[in-house]
Amino acid sequence: MGREPGLSVRLKLTLSYAGFLALAGFLMLVAVWFAGRPGQSFDFLLRYIPDAVIRTVGELVPGRSSFLLRAIAPAAAIALAFLLVFGLLGGWILAGRMLAPLTRLTDAVRLVGTGSLSHRIQLPGRKDEFRELADAFDAMLERIEAQVGEQRRFAANASHELRTPLAITRTLLDVARTDPARDASALIERLHVINARAIDLTEALLVLSRAEQRSFTPVVVDLSLLADEATETLLPLAEARGLTLESAADRALAFGSQALLLQMTMNLVHNAIVHNLPERGAVWVTTRAEQGCVVLTVENTGVALAAQLLSTLVEPFQRGTERIRSDHAGVGLGLAIVKSIAQAHDGVLTLKPRSGGGLRVSVELPASTLL
Repeated sequence: MGREPGLSVRLKLTLSYAGFLALAGFLMLVAVWFAGRPGQSFDFLLRYIPDAVIRTVGELVPGRSSFLLRAIAPAAAIALAFLLVFGLLGGWILAGRMLAPLTRLTDAVRLVGTGSLSHRIQLPGRKDEFRELADAFDAMLERIEAQVGEQRRFAANASHELRTPLAITRTLLDVARTDPARDASALIERLHVINARAIDLTEALLVLSRAEQRSFTPVVVDLSLLADEATETLLPLAEARGLTLESAADRALAFGSQALLLQMTMNLVHNAIVHNLPERGAVWVTTRAEQGCVVLTVENTGVALAAQLLSTLVEPFQRGTERIRSDHAGVGLGLAIVKSIAQAHDGVLTLKPRSGGGLRVSVELPASTLL
């Protein structure tokens, strides 16, 4: 949350200490002034001063010990006693006021420990160290709450997607068991398709998990070579659908996992092919190096996409109902995997609709500084 600039806690404590010292000096001067007034006497306090102190003062200031003991010393004792009590009480109150934000932080941490992520400290006041800490804690809680919610939705969607092929497989096996005369070859072929889909989904989930955990050894990777490999591998699929697949890849060196970056490129090209026009469509794959970064861009023809649809395309298991579907539509994790791989490489994924229909996807990655 935005705050106006304020005094730091260190400066506040410094001013507090300086104020107490100034007040102590002022009270001491007042006590000395009262002690120096004509006829003023503190003889009643002398019986509380040890004899050793009286002798010591007499040795240090010969001839003036009586004046010091009768005037200044008793007044100073009164002032010091008062300052001690006043300092303890005032210090306790000031420390409580200064440390009150820490109490709210402690309570918030305890709530988080019980599993409550919706609580926010929202410490009022101008900006200082405590309020910066509170704002950082609130921001951390907001990110954690969003990530936990996303993980819960992902787990629910993944469970649903995995349960579907298993349920279909069980149904087919139950039908085959109750109908021995059923064509076994057709059943085996159907089970093969369903099993392949379950395997593809499981592998996609593993890739997604690996990308999110950044469990890879980074090396120098040329995105142009990955773009050429992806287009060459998927060219038969594009030709079977009557699409033209063009690649204009310039040398673009990034630093990361070659396997994951190849998976990202394959997903983008495959996604551009399967979500395209029914005929006479096109896909363009380009790579280029810019100042401090490298960019991989995949464009495809297709239907016009609504702006509100773009933000959902990178969500897991969101395939986009307005896009062209086919038997190769996949498991709904293509762009979600691309996003995770890009983030694992400190990159940025950008989706923009093309003016003539279709989609333009760009992945910007930090350029490698190694040759």
